Amino acid sequence: MSFVLVQVIVGGLLLGAVYALFSSGLTLVWGMMNVVNFAHGDFVMLGMYVAFVVYTVMGGGPLLGAPLAILLLATLGIIVYFALIRDIMKGPMLAQILSTFGLALLLRYSVFWWFGANFNTLPANLVGGTIELFGIRIEAPRLLAGVVALLVTVGMHLLLTRTSLGSKMLAVSEDSTAAQLMGIRPDTMQAIAWAIAAGATGLAGALIATFYYIVPTVGETLGIVAFVTVSLGGFGSVPGALVAGLLIGVIESLSSYLIGAVYKDIVVYALFLGFLWFRPQGLMGKM
Repeated sequence: MSFVLVQVIVGGLLLGAVYALFSSGLTLVWGMMNVVNFAHGDFVMLGMYVAFVVYTVMGGGPLLGAPLAILLLATLGIIVYFALIRDIMKGPMLAQILSTFGLALLLRYSVFWWFGANFNTLPANLVGGTIELFGIRIEAPRLLAGVVALLVTVGMHLLLTRTSLGSKMLAVSEDSTAAQLMGIRPDTMQAIAWAIAAGATGLAGALIATFYYIVPTVGETLGIVAFVTVSLGGFGSVPGALVAGLLIGVIESLSSYLIGAVYKDIVVYALFLGFLWFRPQGLMGKM
């Protein structure tokens, strides 16, 4: 295998780790509340604009932009839960879909109004140049984004499976009434889930902004990626989102290298549909 092909695969894994990070937030919300958040991709877009504003106004890089994006998006997640989600959960699924879709439009066009429709980018040297490992050249922004995203996604899984907070959240997802009788407040746990999910999108947005274009409509593209990742990995499974994200990142990169970037989405979605034909519950989902 040539060094170029290995480099393409490594780049795909790093990008896929970022996909997994923001997709894990979507699968967390679904697993706890059976709510499909169509504004999830626009949360990532907001994280990208936080990084952009931090750089243009304060001259700061990811070390400043990422924590701020996490804080602001986590706060937004809590606000959205108490102002919108808590009430629409009592209604039909159609109300949930239309409400979160309306939220996506509100966020997107608010950013249009504030920043305009121009494409923005951060300087290529904001994080550093190119790093060479074992003869493989990797862009520093992609390496930073991929490694941080991978570590945070694994940390999120450990939080949900190895801590008392995770046990409480699992109890609420299984039976909120029984959990309440045990002294667990469902509202609090669900708000925390939204804070974690939105914070993950903020971090992913700030990381991906170092090498991805920034525009108000980018949330639509990233939202589709999140839904494909979660569906492929299995709704409600953070490890499934991680594996699926890495897989999609590699497929995208190989498709771009071998047959052209314009065809990569066709390849990804064709393979995705073909896989779900045989295993509709996804890689790690349950029937």
